[in-house]
Amino acid sequence: MADSFDLSAVAAALSATAFADRVQHLPSIGSTNVLALEAAQAGAPHGSVWIADEQTAGRGRGGHGWYSIPGDGLYLSVLLRPQMALADALWLSLATGLAAQSAIAAVTGIKVDIRWPNDLLIKEKKCGGILVETSTGASHSEAPAMLRYAVIGIGLNVNHQNFPDELQSAATSLRREDGRPWSRQTILIELLLALETQISLLEEELREVSNTAGLLERFTVASSWVCGKRVRVEEAGGYTGVTTGLDARGFLRVAGDDGKLHTVLSGGVRPY
Repeated sequence: MADSFDLSAVAAALSATAFADRVQHLPSIGSTNVLALEAAQAGAPHGSVWIADEQTAGRGRGGHGWYSIPGDGLYLSVLLRPQMALADALWLSLATGLAAQSAIAAVTGIKVDIRWPNDLLIKEKKCGGILVETSTGASHSEAPAMLRYAVIGIGLNVNHQNFPDELQSAATSLRREDGRPWSRQTILIELLLALETQISLLEEELREVSNTAGLLERFTVASSWVCGKRVRVEEAGGYTGVTTGLDARGFLRVAGDDGKLHTVLSGGVRPY
């Protein structure tokens, strides 16, 4: 039987964060991101969180679907209203990946890799994904367009024991890796605590008051995909090459086999 959520215990654990008393639980929904986007338009506050036992129309990056077994996974969307320029929105995905990696390690001890910009992997198999959707305010003169809000969707395979045939070779879960069931509530709490930390660090960096390693440096250390990985990229007609780091905006660079230095703008990076 699927483990349940004790929202009072969740609120207590998150009492010092923006998420305190703002976590809502739904047994089933089409997409938590769709719900969160609608709530954002209606004025829902910063730090609102929606979690679901099942998503019947979950969405991944690039329009991909997400396989959802009722009660086995952690499916949530977080509404943020950060002081950030639209041009920096990619950094939210990178920061969320770091938060997820940290939370999973803290709870389970499992080492998760991050495939730029938003896939969570265990031994090359996908166990989670991140989808960030944003809205901007009206721009004024030469000032950069600023975010009105961002919705961060996170899907994590926690206690899945089986997958459809077409996903068997590409997907995994935390339980499949070590055979133990894990508490979704415990992972949720650690994830939101880690996300609060990463977003705070990011905002400090953007305000130029940070005294820690920058986000791009932390992501480069955390992801085996950023440097020295042979990949194929499914954009600009497709190409292959070796990753050579992130540019100043956080986009992945690939030294192509065609002799060109490419900047990956929309993902679709796979091993080659």
